[in-house]
Amino acid sequence: MTRDEALALDAGDPLARFRAGFALPHGLIYLDGNSLGPPPLAVHERLAEVSHNEWGEGLVRSWNSARWIEAPLRVGGKIARLIGAQPHEVTVADSTTVNLFKLAAGALSLKPGRTTILSEAGNFPTDLYALQGLAALLGPGRARLRTVPPEDLVAAIGEDTAAVVLTHVHYKTSRRWDLAAVTAAAHAKGALMIWDLCHSVGAIAVDLNGAGADLAVGCSYKYLNGGPGAPAFLFVAERHQAQIASPLSGWMGHAEPFAFEDGYRPAADIRGQITGTPPILGLAALEAGVDLQLQADPAQVEAKGLALAGLFVRQVEAAAADPALRLTGPRGPTARGLHVSFAHPEGYALVQAMIARGIVGDFRAPDIARFGFSPLFLSYAQVWDAAQALAEVLATRAWDRPEFRARAAVT
Repeated sequence: MTRDEALALDAGDPLARFRAGFALPHGLIYLDGNSLGPPPLAVHERLAEVSHNEWGEGLVRSWNSARWIEAPLRVGGKIARLIGAQPHEVTVADSTTVNLFKLAAGALSLKPGRTTILSEAGNFPTDLYALQGLAALLGPGRARLRTVPPEDLVAAIGEDTAAVVLTHVHYKTSRRWDLAAVTAAAHAKGALMIWDLCHSVGAIAVDLNGAGADLAVGCSYKYLNGGPGAPAFLFVAERHQAQIASPLSGWMGHAEPFAFEDGYRPAADIRGQITGTPPILGLAALEAGVDLQLQADPAQVEAKGLALAGLFVRQVEAAAADPALRLTGPRGPTARGLHVSFAHPEGYALVQAMIARGIVGDFRAPDIARFGFSPLFLSYAQVWDAAQALAEVLATRAWDRPEFRARAAVT
């Protein structure tokens, strides 16, 4: 593709209007929205309103007058529209790690007598860490984590499997699981299915209820542009809500939090998965990001994101002359998410050299240069330019400088 052809695609792009809704530095090509989305302009306005008016003037009264107390369910209901769920099946709470811990423990409570939680080797580390911690806490007689290579996972679902835990779009390779098929395979063996949607929500079309999924978690600071450390969300299918037991019995999960009873009496709906006091500033920023996302057609979002990723791969492989560069993950658009990973022995330095040119991606150990393609603020011409820049960095060995090899704390 020529750059003029890329510009022609931009001219006909139905999502082009969304770029003006983001606060991005002029001239920067931001290919890391799959790690941290940029702030929508509406976020700045909303945070100022909450800080100055609702918090500053309303003070504690704003729990009622500004509807702060409703925010976890209100924002969760909006996210539900992006993941194929009912509004009463999703709430915003805690972090992805905490939510996964809660739902994995809840899955065990729904499957008495079963002790195995099954996942793939190489899943996102925090997911495995949370599951390892749960197994260590409960002990081998009540819970164990088993990981297998992805190609062996479906066959490994057994009679002792309480739940299968998978990241829908793999954080490193971008490989996408068939959500409906794997869910059906888990159910065929009597197991529950827990999906991590961190690299899916706001990027590709998701239909949890259409697939019959049981439980799901996800973060909100990637494609939902909720801000660094924004609160996460969780999904519990309506059929499980009255029976599932949360291991974190905080006061906001109580059936009547302001009854201030000594004994814990869990809410029998999605509120039972809320733990502590809602983080109002984080929720306010997230809601502004979700509201922007909801204005876009999910099918158009996915289609453009896959087109951008495909353009990047083709242009890089056509222009790059370095045989050490290797695409990881699937090529087919239906088998991948919206980020692209290239393995290279100098992957970290390569990413730093790109950042020095105003093109921001990130690095994942041991050798992955990762680039994300958020459809709402990226253009085809920007992606074309980024691919050419990567080819030039490789051809000239621009990455081969000491300052590009010095590892920062966050990669």
